[in-house]
Amino acid sequence: MKLCVSSLKEPEWEKKGYKMPAFDVAKMREKTTAAPVWVHFGAGNIFRAFPAALMQKLLDEGKADRGIIACEGFDGEIIEKIYLPFDNLGVLVTLNPDGSMEKKVIASIAEALCLDEKERLSEIFTSPSLQMASFTITEKGYVVQSGDDFLPHIKEDIRSGPNGAKSLMGVLCALCFERYKAGGHPLALVSMDNCSQNGEKLKSAVLKIACEWEKNGFVPKDFLDYLESPKISFPWSMIDKITPRPDSGVKEVLENDGVCGMDIVKTSKNTYIAPFANAEKAEYLVIEDSFPNGRPALEFSGVYFTSRETVECAEKMKVCTCLNPLHTALAVFGCLLSYQTIHEEMKNPVLNGLVRKIGYEEGLPVVCDPGIIKPEELLREVLEERLPNPFMPDSPQRIATDTSQKIPIRFGETIKAYMKKGLDPSKLTYIPLVFAGWLRYLLGVNDKGEAFEISPDPMLEVLRAQLSSLKLGENGDFEAVLHPILSNETIFGVDLYKAGLAEKVISYFSEFMKGPGAVETCLIKSRAN
Repeated sequence: MKLCVSSLKEPEWEKKGYKMPAFDVAKMREKTTAAPVWVHFGAGNIFRAFPAALMQKLLDEGKADRGIIACEGFDGEIIEKIYLPFDNLGVLVTLNPDGSMEKKVIASIAEALCLDEKERLSEIFTSPSLQMASFTITEKGYVVQSGDDFLPHIKEDIRSGPNGAKSLMGVLCALCFERYKAGGHPLALVSMDNCSQNGEKLKSAVLKIACEWEKNGFVPKDFLDYLESPKISFPWSMIDKITPRPDSGVKEVLENDGVCGMDIVKTSKNTYIAPFANAEKAEYLVIEDSFPNGRPALEFSGVYFTSRETVECAEKMKVCTCLNPLHTALAVFGCLLSYQTIHEEMKNPVLNGLVRKIGYEEGLPVVCDPGIIKPEELLREVLEERLPNPFMPDSPQRIATDTSQKIPIRFGETIKAYMKKGLDPSKLTYIPLVFAGWLRYLLGVNDKGEAFEISPDPMLEVLRAQLSSLKLGENGDFEAVLHPILSNETIFGVDLYKAGLAEKVISYFSEFMKGPGAVETCLIKSRAN
């Protein structure tokens, strides 16, 4: 069973339980090439497991006749090793909590490109039919500045102008300029990344580059007006679907079915990807309904289209209360306690109890209720079905990546909500416990006293330097060392001293530092369970 277009009609696929495309793939690709409607940047696992599957449903049901064009702007090996050898097809394996699997061949991706294929991208962006360009490029993908200074690769794009742009945001801005010159057709630029106010981050990045180009004489002022006009929208969205790295157990299942070539690839840029994607069943996508050139009928695939205010509330509900803070807590303590998977952590009554306390007792009192999804139901689903799912091989090490960038939203917004509602944040117990655990994690020594590899984080070097004088099992002036960190509003979203939480964090951290086994002992004492 070879994953290629010519084998899609072979009966063996359905005999082995695979749901196959119900549409004419060749005809879909021909129509998409001639008149594209959707191009997506970021060709990794979440795209293949979620947006591509949403479009497949529309194609299967005859509610669409064109697919998605995928473009990878960071890691070209994804296209080279995973897309092109398999005719841009993929296998989506949904992992249910009861151990069952749903296997589906995804054929909605009509074309796969790398960012340097500018001629083809220009053709796509100048096509009047194009309705949206969407993105799953991680929050870092929208960063163009460090402080007041542009990042080096962005500076190079600013100097080179539209014709010489190489970064994703630079190329995107250049492609929008091409669309402007071709008649100023409308378009929606839709971030689907898991970050707060994602549409605003995308808009800011594009406009900053465009403004610099205008100053340097590369583009007219009218282009900036076009970007800020109703013709170009930057809808906000909330996305929620856990899509871990491809799992070797899933690979084995597919190979036992007879599917060949299912090797998991680690690229030179440390991307883990395979011809298949494994993901949980639960999925939510809420998008601001602002599409000046129309859009695919994704509401028939379960997407919520609503107002910006509702999107922002749904995002806050998930990121600040019902999922992301629980993930971060499990990531930090999972690494310290040497767990390899999230579902194993959920078997630990103390860790299970900890995330329940964070969600129900400390999060729900100030949760943002969007009205379209019930917070209590989402939290129940996360705690009872999603996180404990033994067939979801997600790791605390993966989730611990970039924690410094996540904390101000995942926890800081909850602290701010307490202040705004006149509640006393100093009464919080479990959120400061997580903060202390994260600082202890940054030492790179687990609860057994053994060194471990800390996950990548843009603030790692700075934070590690500030904590460098501390050693496990040794007393120290913890308050003096931690003060510049705990008072840093950039890290926590608030000054923890002003919030009345710094003393608690220092107290927990002191407990954690007593020696091997101290983390587990302190967690038990916290009575989280």
